[in-house]
Amino acid sequence: MNVNTNNRLMNLFLPFMAWFPELTDKKVLRADVIAGVTVALVLIPQSMAYAALAGLPAYYGLYAAFLPPIVAALLGSSRQLATGPVAVVSLLTASALEPLATAGSDSYIVYAVLLALMVGLFQLSLGLLRLGVLVNFLSHPVVMGFTNAAAIIIATSQLPKIFGIQVEKESHHYETVWNTLVIAASETHMLTLVFSVLAFGIMVIMKKYYPKLPGVLFAVVITTVIASSINYEKDLVVSLAQVADSQVVEKINNHQQRQVDIEKLDNWIDELDSGHEKYKKIATQLDEAIKHSHNNLRRLQKDRFAWIPAEGDKSGQLVLEENIQSGQVTDGNTWEFSGFTENGEIKLLSGGRVVGAIPEGLPSISFPEINLTLITELFFAAITIALIGFMEAIAIAKAMATRTRQRLDTNQELVGQGVANIVGSLFQSYATSGSFSRSAVNIGAGAKTGFASVVTGLVVLITLLFFTELLYNLPQATLAAVIMMAVIGLVNVKSFLHTWKVYRSDGVIAIITFVLTLVFAPHLQNAIIIGVILSLGVFLYRTMKPRVAALSRFSDGTLRDAEMHQLETCQNISVIRFDGPLYFANTSYFEDMIIERSANKPELKYIVVDGQGINSIDATGEEMLASVTRRLEQSGVIVVFANFKRQVLLVLRNSGFFKRLGEERFFATADQAIDAILQELGDLHDIVECPLTMACVVEGKTDN
Repeated sequence: MNVNTNNRLMNLFLPFMAWFPELTDKKVLRADVIAGVTVALVLIPQSMAYAALAGLPAYYGLYAAFLPPIVAALLGSSRQLATGPVAVVSLLTASALEPLATAGSDSYIVYAVLLALMVGLFQLSLGLLRLGVLVNFLSHPVVMGFTNAAAIIIATSQLPKIFGIQVEKESHHYETVWNTLVIAASETHMLTLVFSVLAFGIMVIMKKYYPKLPGVLFAVVITTVIASSINYEKDLVVSLAQVADSQVVEKINNHQQRQVDIEKLDNWIDELDSGHEKYKKIATQLDEAIKHSHNNLRRLQKDRFAWIPAEGDKSGQLVLEENIQSGQVTDGNTWEFSGFTENGEIKLLSGGRVVGAIPEGLPSISFPEINLTLITELFFAAITIALIGFMEAIAIAKAMATRTRQRLDTNQELVGQGVANIVGSLFQSYATSGSFSRSAVNIGAGAKTGFASVVTGLVVLITLLFFTELLYNLPQATLAAVIMMAVIGLVNVKSFLHTWKVYRSDGVIAIITFVLTLVFAPHLQNAIIIGVILSLGVFLYRTMKPRVAALSRFSDGTLRDAEMHQLETCQNISVIRFDGPLYFANTSYFEDMIIERSANKPELKYIVVDGQGINSIDATGEEMLASVTRRLEQSGVIVVFANFKRQVLLVLRNSGFFKRLGEERFFATADQAIDAILQELGDLHDIVECPLTMACVVEGKTDN
């Protein structure tokens, strides 16, 4: 095995060895440790917020913030890219899983972990096969339109937590937003709103006056301390026997029975193949059960209860507020349904919602459950998340590589991101990617190598082992504010205007993708697919009719577009330049242009095809050149070729076209071709009067 092979294997499997020896420098080590701790202080609250956005319990964000940053740093090519939970990937995860399971349920968590594995395998495959170029199918206008719309969707999805209300999700996101605003107008939990405003205020002030300090951390610490000191979360657990209203008891019994039915149907459908005769029937029953469960839950959440404590002990009675009788003394709180305990008792809340208990220790190691039917349903979502997530990561990595003048390998970065998601899925992580905000914090804090991300992961590990209790009283309103502050920078109206000015069709694609993303939400992949199709369609349309220029001699002696510069053209010789690849979609157009030029000039004897703009040619293009050359020769017009690139000439040689036509019909430059033609024409052509000759230029006949 030679040295080059060893180097390639080293770069593929041990890329961190390029920077690991630098840690012997105490200055580098110190800078990385400081940067790693700084990023961790931002990552811990952000990861919990993004997990909630993905529909998972908040602590699953910590699982995603533990190993993926370390693995991505060790196996990727970027030294400063900070990997972990991000807003867009979290939103895409939620949009993929919410139609399949209830957010936060055991099934939902299993699906999220499986989705992370699928994303990682797809990214790893692209990296190992050196297919990073496939990311280019997601054009800038599509990504820009999607990102702006996704930022709005993410921000508005946090409104229920900002106002402290419960809103059932509708089939379209805009319907959910409208319902949120309607309910918030009358049922806003004022203390929750106060915490939201406080968190926003802290982060805005810190960003404006102390930008180098982690404003997110300050908001989390301050609001958590206040929430803990004032008993912000007020919860109550009662048995079904303590519920006084028979109609409420019936609704609770119906809801619990529906949950049992859903679990049974879910287990049955997991055991069946999608082609089984009973699959469709059970799937329909499952959809109906979920629908009824949601309706029951919605009715329960609308009820408002009062707690009437019994004298002398902690027992009491739960009654509807409208059924309180004169003389009954309540505890002074308004309670609302929250869910059930593991023992089937009823949980109620009166105060604001907090993160709650976080399991201590590391997540358990287990291989994601493989279900072929589920894999089929998640396939396109996994591809979308893999490509969108990696595009976000590589864009950030390229920006930092330009700043630090470090080498960046796109395919190696795919390997790093892919393995990070695969390893993360073994430790209960959902899909992750590179974060723009945390990468900016990382490089701003002085990170020199990938060891900074290793330190970040270790700080998260320490938090999971020893400090989870401190996060119990973290208000969910604060996490919602963290998310909204993080995504507000993704909305960029100027980018639409700039794209519109650069190319009108690209601006239209960006706007269409933006609108469709908002309309289709939460089914976001539909908008992306349509955007990609539109981009490919516009690309094909552009290449189907590329610019075909008739050239003539300009005053400086160069050959330029005669129509653009209003130059006279020769009646015996036509020089034609084709600006684009010559392939099956545009060969007919090029042929039409050549025939049109010959038809417009009855005295035409030669056509010079200037191939300067032809970068590639396929079999259809070669066949067209052979056909049009043969037909024009039959009508007395000879076609010669000049300025063809090496790769195009190689195709023409391999096909036999070069040999059939003869080497004398090919020239290195258009000027050489013109000189040879003029010599061939001799006295049949007035060289002095010809617009293609230098003599004509000297006399000023083509000088405009």
